[in-house]
Amino acid sequence: MKPVLPALALFLLAACAGDRPAADPGLTSEIARIPAIDNHAHPVRVTAPGEPADRFFDALPVDNMEPQSDPVNLRPGAGATLDAARTLYGTTDPSAKQRAIQQRGAGYPSWVLDQAGIEVMLANRVEMGPSIQPPRFRWVPYVDALLFPLPTDALAARNSDRKSFFALEDKLRARYLREAGLSAPPATFAEYLLRVVTPTLERHRQGGAVAEKFEAAYLRSLAFDAVDRATADRIYLRRAALSEAEYKPLQDYLFRYIAAECGRLGMAVHLHTMAGAGGYFDVAGANPLNLEPVLDDPALRHTNFVMIHGGWPFTREITALLTKPNAWLDFSAQSLSLSPAILAGILREWLEYVPEKVMFATDAYPYSDELGWEESLALTSRAGRQALAIALTAMLRDGEITRARASELARMVLRENAKKLYGI
Repeated sequence: MKPVLPALALFLLAACAGDRPAADPGLTSEIARIPAIDNHAHPVRVTAPGEPADRFFDALPVDNMEPQSDPVNLRPGAGATLDAARTLYGTTDPSAKQRAIQQRGAGYPSWVLDQAGIEVMLANRVEMGPSIQPPRFRWVPYVDALLFPLPTDALAARNSDRKSFFALEDKLRARYLREAGLSAPPATFAEYLLRVVTPTLERHRQGGAVAEKFEAAYLRSLAFDAVDRATADRIYLRRAALSEAEYKPLQDYLFRYIAAECGRLGMAVHLHTMAGAGGYFDVAGANPLNLEPVLDDPALRHTNFVMIHGGWPFTREITALLTKPNAWLDFSAQSLSLSPAILAGILREWLEYVPEKVMFATDAYPYSDELGWEESLALTSRAGRQALAIALTAMLRDGEITRARASELARMVLRENAKKLYGI
């Protein structure tokens, strides 16, 4: 893999200008050159002329939602987006991206990784495909659909966003049933677990998956209670549309069952923990403290849980969870929505507490034609590295760490922690 694009490194160094720069120039330069492992992203594969556009980059694409008040960096014409386009293509002319895709063909996604200094990207996708393949891309499929084997009418009725999301989950569940040789959920809960849930997870693992992704915070609270098997059996046998309260225990049991199976199969569990897209998103329900009973469950101590997006705005709450032996986090998306200076303060708290559990990630995503996964990758890779440099410089100046330790921590966050977790 090539080093970080020179223009990106120069941009990071420019941020160090001044009598007392926020980030040490030497440390900034070093961080810019470290090939990173991106713990969370949604790359889009290259499609041939006449082929339908790739829609497998997310189980719940956010372009299905009602309009919302977009954060500044997601608005049309945002300066950070234009800077990212110039970094990648040398211009903000949209045709430059199309020329790059045509010139590089199936090699285009890997070329994009090179420009952002990414060695390996964990690809959150329903399925992989040509141009999105190992070793540069590692698969993280979705399993929320397995939580909802019964009709979801009452759940979908809450608001228009959830209505569209549950329709998408219905399609994905139907796909998993077909792959299991079924046209409908089996008659008993035992059969559902043994013929659908476990085989789906095993197929994902055999297909190269390193983790399973839950977007559950878009569909319900992250409070997954401990539920006995007899209760889950009884609810499943009702085979009818249920209220949210009636349906929840079955979902809770299935979540913990899936998490335990992931541990058995050597896959981590990824969970969205952040204020999410959409004006109806239940921010309180995404509080990572909801996951504490799961992290404390002795039956799940062999499953590693990665709290994606670092729990913002609950970043201090999530810090306390890092002492759990099976709890990890990344700061994807925060580098898009927050300034490097603000993110640096959050990173410093984590690095002063349990640095072995903190991972770099971008949440590169096709937000719009202007801010595609490529531009958001370049933007967030740059901002995330800058925030890391600022945080480590502050720790260095305050005498908390040595220069050698700063370098070690930078490599841990950017790649070594992820290598340890996934065996990369």
